[in-house]
Amino acid sequence: MSTDAFLSAARAALALLRDPAVAAAWDKPSALPEFGVAGLAGHLAYQILVVPEVLADPPPEEPRITLLDHYARAAWIDAGLDGEINIRIRDGGASLAADGSVALADRVEAALDELSATLPGLQARNVRMRLWGSWSLTLDDLLTTRTMELVVHADDLAVSAGIPTPEFTEDATAEVVDLLAALAARRHGPVALIRALSRAERAPSTITAF
Repeated sequence: MSTDAFLSAARAALALLRDPAVAAAWDKPSALPEFGVAGLAGHLAYQILVVPEVLADPPPEEPRITLLDHYARAAWIDAGLDGEINIRIRDGGASLAADGSVALADRVEAALDELSATLPGLQARNVRMRLWGSWSLTLDDLLTTRTMELVVHADDLAVSAGIPTPEFTEDATAEVVDLLAALAARRHGPVALIRALSRAERAPSTITAF
């Protein structure tokens, strides 16, 4: 399911990147602090563009860990806006977007065409993004992380451009909600999550996953 969820989310993200409202807002601030719309679009695009890079690397020697362990080790989660990792993320998005909205969408479309042809036939394997620490994930888990990023940041970008958030498939939405719920329960405790979803009178002020 991860492959189908990722590819469907990537197609929705590409359509968003092609939306004229995104191009019109390109040089404006985004809904995220310290992120311009262009940089946010670049960061959204990165979630697709990085996958062919990962697949082109040789199988990693680093040990495979679980998806939740991956997020427990991710440096960006607890870093502040001015943390080195978050500055690097913003700079990376801006760099990808430097040639404008059309060029960025064209790169994403080419990568998505490639992935649509190759991903469905790939055997299970371990993969690793170069910016991680010394660990790897299964390909399915990597795609789940990218699907979550696509769904969350597509909402950010749509809000920034003043247009409706894209609709995602049930598979993609379910995969992202499952992941975010697991991360929220780990961060706040299962009771807080259950109350937030079932008891408005006892709901905590936040159950954000990050």
